[in-house]
Amino acid sequence: MFQPPRFRFAPTTTRQSPLLTGLQWAGNAVSFVLLCAAALAAIVLLVIPFVSGSQTYTVLTSSMAPAYAPGTFLVVKPTDFTTLEVGDVVTYQLHSGRPEVVTHRITGFTADQDGDRLLITKGDNNDLTDPNPVMEIQMRGELFYAVPGVGFVANHLGNSNRGLAVTVAAVALIGYGIITMARQFRRKGDVESAGAAQ
Repeated sequence: MFQPPRFRFAPTTTRQSPLLTGLQWAGNAVSFVLLCAAALAAIVLLVIPFVSGSQTYTVLTSSMAPAYAPGTFLVVKPTDFTTLEVGDVVTYQLHSGRPEVVTHRITGFTADQDGDRLLITKGDNNDLTDPNPVMEIQMRGELFYAVPGVGFVANHLGNSNRGLAVTVAAVALIGYGIITMARQFRRKGDVESAGAAQ
């Protein structure tokens, strides 16, 4: 009995072009960088100030330029008034109990008639020291750290919106990263399956 010959067809495997592979790699790298940036922003703008009990401010004038130019985001932590030293950057109320504050550098000390310690302060970019010494009751805290350029954005968002915006961005980037990695694993599995079938 005559049997017709049997032919075996090897499955065809599609190979991606180097350009497409390069674009996918670049996309993954950008996603990773954005994910890290969102996580860092959340830590710097929200987590550290909250954990340390610090307050946040934005530099509005050039009195402390160039070190702290307008738009710089300041994190100011509560500090024992008696431990402050010359050279420390502090934030204080212009008038006790009022919301207006200034962030300047301590240049010296003096005392009032009762012998209470007072700070002499000056903006780095100012020619003269501040007209009035700073009392302890005016003190908001000492500069913990500063982030250039993000203060105006933080002001625009506000504390509650800032937290929401950073959280949404972080979740979106994490989701995108998970989807991207899942696609890569699936693509790798398809290629390995095709290779095993040959």
